[in-house]
Amino acid sequence: MPESHVMVIGSKESFIIRVLLKKVRDAGVACEFVTWDVNDINAKWEGTSLVALFMDGGALPPEASLHFLSDKMSDGGCRIIPVGDKNDIQYITERFPKELVYRSFTRPVNNEEFVNTVTELAVKYDSGEFRKTILIVDDDPGYLGLVREWLKGTYKVALANSGLQAIKWLGKNKADLILLDHEMPVTSGPQVLEMLRSDEETRSIPVMFLTGKSDKKSVMAVVALKPEGYILKNVQKQDLLAALEKFFMTNK
Repeated sequence: MPESHVMVIGSKESFIIRVLLKKVRDAGVACEFVTWDVNDINAKWEGTSLVALFMDGGALPPEASLHFLSDKMSDGGCRIIPVGDKNDIQYITERFPKELVYRSFTRPVNNEEFVNTVTELAVKYDSGEFRKTILIVDDDPGYLGLVREWLKGTYKVALANSGLQAIKWLGKNKADLILLDHEMPVTSGPQVLEMLRSDEETRSIPVMFLTGKSDKKSVMAVVALKPEGYILKNVQKQDLLAALEKFFMTNK
């Protein structure tokens, strides 16, 4: 997983922003300043754990930039800290899901509190606290291990080698998405899905089927069960990551 870092966004790199950047770096957290330009934000996004949005002088951020940030933050565990006056902060919080706003600071900023908040969040991000949890259910240990390696840098990953083991795990844990093998022995994928849908605690968990069969008849049989989607087991890493990112962006 890339080293987490803080992105500070504003219309210009003011004196107070330069002071806070230095203090955050001195605390051992990587950080950098970026303007509201979407291309600049995207180019420096990798590993971002926190976005501090600085509003100064009544200049509000472009709507396009805020929309872009909201989409980028949907599945990576990133959080925002708006900094400005009360109206600035309200403007920002109305445009982001509540759970993405870690804290807000009204000006003038308490430097020590700001740095402590940033370092606290960086620790939580690096421990995976804010990442989505995906449960992979498959009777093939080799495939389980492969997909885990692919996903562990972006998501929390849990593994189960049978439907019953998955249901037992879900009795004590929560998942944001289940990747469920369609063709398992003993208890098949469709049977597991039926069990999940019949339980009040698990019926709302999204399920995507993993299938090794790509012929039309097999695919139609999978789709008929109305999962949130299906993924062919011969999928490549980048295609799988893209499919999961699209799912979480669509189902915020």
